[in-house]
Amino acid sequence: MKSSDMDWVEHEAGNPPLMSETDFETVHALTEEQIHAAALADTDALPIPLGSDEALAHRGLVRVVNVKKLREELGLTQEGFAAAYRIPVGTLRDWEQRRKFPDAPARAYLTVIASSPQVVAKLLGAAA
Repeated sequence: MKSSDMDWVEHEAGNPPLMSETDFETVHALTEEQIHAAALADTDALPIPLGSDEALAHRGLVRVVNVKKLREELGLTQEGFAAAYRIPVGTLRDWEQRRKFPDAPARAYLTVIASSPQVVAKLLGAAA
């Protein structure tokens, strides 16, 4: 997309809303089915499909474990999770804050932790 194809709008906080040509009465009158059909028809914003890991991989997508959600579900602090699963706490923080993303081996490890957290912690504890 060329920058000449875009409109730039500046709006100062506290100023009244900008005028728009959008007919909000029509927008608010749309049914859920109409909204869903319009979303599916927009090729620039297709929804991410649900399905198996294989179906997602076929589309070039990879399911990633939400590290923060996993840690919170296990009731662990960042330090506790990092210690239990031998992940540097700085790395864990970077993943949770989306500054960095787990590489393929780390994603595989997080998937194993998510499926059997107690077993992984027990095996790592026994190996120490």
